[in-house]
Amino acid sequence: MENGRKVIGAGETILDILFRQGQPVAAVHGGSTFNSIISVGRSGVPCAFVGYTGSDSVGQQTADFLKENGVQTEHFLLRQGEKSAISLAFLADNGDANYLFYNETPRVIPGWTLPRLEHGDVLVYGSHFAVCDGMRPLITQLLERAEQSQSIVYYDLNFRKNHAAELDSLMPAIVWNIGHSTIVRGSTDDVEVLYASRVARDIYNRYIRQHCPYFICTSGAENITVCTPDGYHEFQAPPVPDVVSTVGAGDSFNAGFACALIWEKIMPEDIAKLDRDGWQRLVATACRFAGETCRSTENYIAKR
Repeated sequence: MENGRKVIGAGETILDILFRQGQPVAAVHGGSTFNSIISVGRSGVPCAFVGYTGSDSVGQQTADFLKENGVQTEHFLLRQGEKSAISLAFLADNGDANYLFYNETPRVIPGWTLPRLEHGDVLVYGSHFAVCDGMRPLITQLLERAEQSQSIVYYDLNFRKNHAAELDSLMPAIVWNIGHSTIVRGSTDDVEVLYASRVARDIYNRYIRQHCPYFICTSGAENITVCTPDGYHEFQAPPVPDVVSTVGAGDSFNAGFACALIWEKIMPEDIAKLDRDGWQRLVATACRFAGETCRSTENYIAKR
């Protein structure tokens, strides 16, 4: 194990069916944090996933896929009588995707157990799963455990346009999550939906800083902005040749960042000491993971 530390992911699962020019070209297991934890597992860092899916053929394949990629599944449930979620991803020529989702409303059921968190573990979570009413009991309990254990909590906002109509009702949960996280990450597309702005520094100062000290804003192939109480750092995302699909790129960025925290031996108390070079090393690993994912139809880095 890497210094005895591990990454815990919590989120939804979904089967992504990818279309190019109107024809299906691949079907891959997905879900925002699910994608992240598969990349973590493939990198060799100890990890576990908290989530669920239907007890059908898709669900069983999903559970098997987690295990095959080194992810512990003790806290991943197959639910009787529930259909596994499916998304259709329509790829443009540049690899970007538009989505249609087919899923049931997320909800906690009795008897769900949570993993033990230790000092320095990294909890990765986010998207609609983290703010919807049905999952709030699990998310709040998980974040409270992370706080008690002094884990690093990495929150990916991952808020899409298809949930914009729910924004007013979900904003209190988003703010609560931000306030219970160590690092918040959002793409410029996410924050534009949430805050009607794409300017990372402005968003940090107006909406993030008073709740969470660290904010990372990514913008596809453009700049990455790291906002801290001591200042701002801008990094250019490295060019990615031969892009096949950008599906999962942000999720793999999260995975790379979580792994880098462990590989670089960054504990929660060390984050405040990071200088520009320290942040750059973390971001560089995150970008390497994201770039590798863009060069395949999978939602994660390649198997090692």
